[in-house]
Amino acid sequence: MDIERRARIAALNDQLRRTGKGGRILVTRGALDRGAQFMKTFVKEMRSFDRFNTDNDPYEERDFGAMTVEGERVFWKIDYYDRTMDCGAEDPSDPATVRVLTMGLASEY
Repeated sequence: MDIERRARIAALNDQLRRTGKGGRILVTRGALDRGAQFMKTFVKEMRSFDRFNTDNDPYEERDFGAMTVEGERVFWKIDYYDRTMDCGAEDPSDPATVRVLTMGLASEY
């Protein structure tokens, strides 16, 4: 994958993660059940996440993060779908790709 294409994917993923724009956000039941304060902290930490490296971001797409919130290990992950949401997107660098960011407890995966 070329550098420009990876940079476009990373920028679109960052936009969704940081602003909530450019896709859909889903939250697992376990994370929601932890309460409003937990979710507020989870969102804040996810939006400011910047600890990407070759171990957790080998394709440089910024599509996954793992962290600890209020003592609980949590993940967030971005997946790519076509416009119909029937199958995976052919080209995640296309802004028309439907991005779905899922936030949840590590124990739910």
